[in-house]
Amino acid sequence: MKLLLDFLPIVVFFVCFKFAGIYVATAAAIAVTISQLAWMALTGRKIEPMQWVGLAIIVVFGGATLWLQDESFIKWKPTVLYALFAAILAIARLRGRNLLTSLLKAQMQLPAPIWDQLNLLWIVFFAAMAVANYVVANLFSTEIWVNFKLFGTMGLTVLFVIAQAIYLNRHLVPPDLPASAEPVEPAKGNP
Repeated sequence: MKLLLDFLPIVVFFVCFKFAGIYVATAAAIAVTISQLAWMALTGRKIEPMQWVGLAIIVVFGGATLWLQDESFIKWKPTVLYALFAAILAIARLRGRNLLTSLLKAQMQLPAPIWDQLNLLWIVFFAAMAVANYVVANLFSTEIWVNFKLFGTMGLTVLFVIAQAIYLNRHLVPPDLPASAEPVEPAKGNP
């Protein structure tokens, strides 16, 4: 459900672009993002720091697009956001802190080396997505970029999350074992 909510501004942007153009789509994406965070705040849901960062970036880059009537600013927004996420995860790790562990340890237990691998995978994924957006935004038409923004980024993210879930499933630590313990391989042979 959270993944769908994260993509709601992109879907709204896509639909508005198809019917009303880039500037209406940009204004709608800003409005939806602000509305989402306001709704979360009013219903007492926790707003993650990355969501505040995303809001700031859409307001700044979307606002510049609308103010200057230049679509290149909104095209830069995903590149900046992905690069910033990669940088935040990398810098935190260099300082000895794994932010993914902090964010996800309540949902799953993994051995420390797997948390480090997971962190590295997300850094690489975000960096690759930043480069992909930069290339598509600068080498292709706005129409192609908007299609990539919805279908490409969503598809790549879903594939990445599925591949990651398959990989992590092998390393999950049962809840009754300490997180430092290694998962136990099932016995081979006849049941």
